[in-house]
Amino acid sequence: MLTNLSIQNYALIDDINVSFSDGFTTITGETGAGKSILLGGLSLVLGKRADLSSLKNKDQKCIIEAEFGISKYKLHSFFDTNDLDYEDNTIIRREILPSGKSRAFINDSPVTLDVLKGLGSQLIDVHSQHQTLQMTENDFQLKVLDALAGNDDNLKTYQTHLSTYKKVSKELQELLDFQTSSNKEHDYNSFLLKELEAVELKEGMQEELEAEFEQLNNVEQIMEHLSQGNQLLNDEQLGVLVKMTDLKRAFQNLADYGPSYQALNERVQSIFIEVDDITLELERLKDGVEANPERLEMVNGKLQQLYDLQKKHQVSNVVELIDVRNQLSEQVETVENIESKIQEKETKVSEIEKSLEGWANKIRDARDAIIPKLKSMLQESLQDLGMPSASFKIELNSASNFKLSGNDDLNFLFSANKGSDYGELKKVASGGELSRIMLTIKSILAEYEHLPTMMFDEIDTGVSGDISNRMGEIMQQMGNTMQVFSITHLPQVASKGKQQFKVFKEESAHGTSTQMRKLNPDERINELAEMLGGKSRSESALAHAKQLLQ
Repeated sequence: MLTNLSIQNYALIDDINVSFSDGFTTITGETGAGKSILLGGLSLVLGKRADLSSLKNKDQKCIIEAEFGISKYKLHSFFDTNDLDYEDNTIIRREILPSGKSRAFINDSPVTLDVLKGLGSQLIDVHSQHQTLQMTENDFQLKVLDALAGNDDNLKTYQTHLSTYKKVSKELQELLDFQTSSNKEHDYNSFLLKELEAVELKEGMQEELEAEFEQLNNVEQIMEHLSQGNQLLNDEQLGVLVKMTDLKRAFQNLADYGPSYQALNERVQSIFIEVDDITLELERLKDGVEANPERLEMVNGKLQQLYDLQKKHQVSNVVELIDVRNQLSEQVETVENIESKIQEKETKVSEIEKSLEGWANKIRDARDAIIPKLKSMLQESLQDLGMPSASFKIELNSASNFKLSGNDDLNFLFSANKGSDYGELKKVASGGELSRIMLTIKSILAEYEHLPTMMFDEIDTGVSGDISNRMGEIMQQMGNTMQVFSITHLPQVASKGKQQFKVFKEESAHGTSTQMRKLNPDERINELAEMLGGKSRSESALAHAKQLLQ
């Protein structure tokens, strides 16, 4: 619950610091005194966006701080998820700097506005005219039904299945889209793949073919050089090998005359072996070289094929061509196997859909079962609020698609008068009737789920007399199990509060500022008397005020 609220330098507020207790609290004050300013300040710590117009003094920062007792709210997981320090008495602070920048803190840890909103929505529910209009929307009406029906666990399981269903359905659609687009390219990709596979691409093949081409294309020059080399080595009189044989023999004779000659002989022997080996290799090469026009043409054709493919696919070597071939192979295989993948995915979607339908039906059955009770509770409560002929027609029908709230379309129709046609709430209910219906719904919800602190902003607008008295009693009863605030102009409602605060304007030499203070018993009597009879506070008004408080 909200235990303390401090507002500095906001709108007409210089500095307000008030503490609140549990139960039902009423807030009163003349029109224009600043009750809406108070709500505006509170909304900032709940995550509303701010701007420089919020600052009373543009040279100083605005600070709004709210303290909440949250021990009963089971919020440890929220604090863990957002890496925040948990405290039973949690402080939310919002600062707006003169520069226009805004900062938010939870227990002195800086947080984003989204985190602030996430926590704020679980701490306090500010009911405004806008929220009354929300009551006319199906989402809110279904939420009421589900709260009474105890559908929370069913909805969580259903929504988990729905998330999976959407994911798998999206994957199926992507496969179908891919099949449609890829079929157009499949034939061409298959042709390109066959063309590349026919070449039997291997790493290094281009280098090998280019070397072979150079050899075959220059056979005559190679044979001429090999013959010249053979002659230089094997000439009977001047050949290198003949001379090396003589040199070898001469140095063999020197080897016995000492280590130096032995070493020199070994070197000569080594050279002779190398020259002799070169001679044999040259003979082998010479015997293997021959003109082969057919082979030359074939090698040249393969090379031109490689060059053409590289140009076609805009790559520079065989390795990159192999990558292109692999990619094409994968694409062609995917298209050829897409049908089986689609069938597999369709089967999975169908299975999840059946499970979804099961949980949606379970949710609908629980809703159907609670509708008579909800109608009875609403109509009985509204009789006490001056709507004796109020009647509801609530029907559920299967929706055409799965929604976050289930598979139901809800007809939540209302008739205020006997014999009148039923119609949608937003079309047939007046503002005062909507306020009374919303208060009734909130009071019913309070019995079925642990609502956060509730703040009603003039929910009693458009009613008076006994009806306003009954509305005050309903909020007072809600205050027995939760913290409830009501900003009101009606003395009948204000008198029901366990405590009462007054918002008022105060003028000084420095200007006008909004103030707020808790009223003591005598001040409450005077405030209620003014609300009943004006500033004069007649004896009858004072007596009536005392009677209301009693």
